[in-house]
Amino acid sequence: MPLLDRFLKINGLDLHYVEWGAPHAVPLILLHGITGHARTWDRLAPELSPRFRVLALDQRGHGDSDAAPDADYRTDTMAGDLAGFVDQLALRTFTLLGLSMGGRVAMAYAGAYPARVERLVIVDIGPDIHLPGLDRIREMMSGSPERLESEAQALEYVRRANPRYDEAELRHRVMHGLKRAPDGTLAWKYDKALREMMRGGGRRDAIDLWEPLGRITCPTLVVRGAESDILSPEIAEKMVERLPHARVVEVAGAGHSVPGDRPAEFARVVRSFLDA
Repeated sequence: MPLLDRFLKINGLDLHYVEWGAPHAVPLILLHGITGHARTWDRLAPELSPRFRVLALDQRGHGDSDAAPDADYRTDTMAGDLAGFVDQLALRTFTLLGLSMGGRVAMAYAGAYPARVERLVIVDIGPDIHLPGLDRIREMMSGSPERLESEAQALEYVRRANPRYDEAELRHRVMHGLKRAPDGTLAWKYDKALREMMRGGGRRDAIDLWEPLGRITCPTLVVRGAESDILSPEIAEKMVERLPHARVVEVAGAGHSVPGDRPAEFARVVRSFLDA
């Protein structure tokens, strides 16, 4: 089935999502990372849609969803958006996959509603973030230009942050990640408040995810990029110790953005887990 564009009003915001697959198939929700958007899943989703109803959400302040007027991008707030999304779609149970920021939202939600999540995939993130990677992300987002003169400038910036992406994946991410400003220049779709947060301003997210992690009961796959500087092997192993039915898989040649760095290998790992 073709991709469908939809919107729902959740917690006062118009949140955008895209959907693939039969409407009565097993639901699978995909959550992107902090500079991403729902369309970053366009390569993975068609591979999963023959079996699943794939739902990729633009989280608040990202993609074509509304920005938070109070700049509230805390993990528990976005987990509340996910709860509203699930309830409005009347999903009794579902499978959940989250990358980076989306993985933290997934952990918070699955810990709060363990009976709703049948299987969980956490991609290259943990309750703690390895400091070298956190510093890199902060530096990258803090130095992001607020206005771009051309798509080529945006491509060059994103290419530096994602050196393992192939050119087609890079262009797709950028094409769906930009909007036209009133002065004719280009701007990122994801909210400036998220960059301000990384620059040291804005509302901080002090959530402790180790406690909700311990309440997750479903089979869980932790996917780590073998070259990641965000999820260290030590944090990944500690996560598996806290989760009753979990294992770690490393994807060779991938950094933090595993789905974009090694899309074929990532899809194979996810399908293997979901088919087990």
